[in-house]
Amino acid sequence: MNITIVLLILFSYLIGSIPTGYLIAKQVMHIDIRQHGSGNPGAANVYRIVGKWAGISTFLVDAIKGFVPVLLARHFCPDIYVIAIVCGVVAILGHMWTIYLKFRGGKGVATSAGVFFALAPIPTALAFAVFVILVAIWGRISIGSIFACVVLPVASWCMSYPISEKIMATAIGALVIYKHIPNIKRLLQQKELKFEDGAKKRKDHENK
Repeated sequence: MNITIVLLILFSYLIGSIPTGYLIAKQVMHIDIRQHGSGNPGAANVYRIVGKWAGISTFLVDAIKGFVPVLLARHFCPDIYVIAIVCGVVAILGHMWTIYLKFRGGKGVATSAGVFFALAPIPTALAFAVFVILVAIWGRISIGSIFACVVLPVASWCMSYPISEKIMATAIGALVIYKHIPNIKRLLQQKELKFEDGAKKRKDHENK
């Protein structure tokens, strides 16, 4: 393994580990987002606690964290396709278990979206469409995320992508669903927050 590959993998982990939601919540509201709402430093919890634009910004930056490592791997190692896959996986793992927050990170939805948008744009677009539709219908981000994690690998296997990429999509989809186990339990107990719940709470608080 040459130094370029080592640096790419290290960079992928470090950029994937950047705790976007944590930093935005600190900057905007001077709070530790891990001590509010669901305790998750991802876009959904930031949206509920901090605000719409903070949540959208968190999602976009987290997606970029996954997109950039794949592009760099393709640029510097164009003849070794598996390096792009490795860098993508490492970026996602960095987001889920970030070194900056004592290995307590997000669930990997946005970062995975960025990675797979670079690797497999059509399956990712299909998964994102399912995500948007289900969130619009059910009002719960977790439902959209879980089903998107099923659609992505299924769509990948139905198309002519490399086998390594199909296996990656399946593994990452399963891992993201695993990270959603607490959400699944709350859904079964009918205690899962809706997408707009945080906005209502903030509005009520501001009107007091």
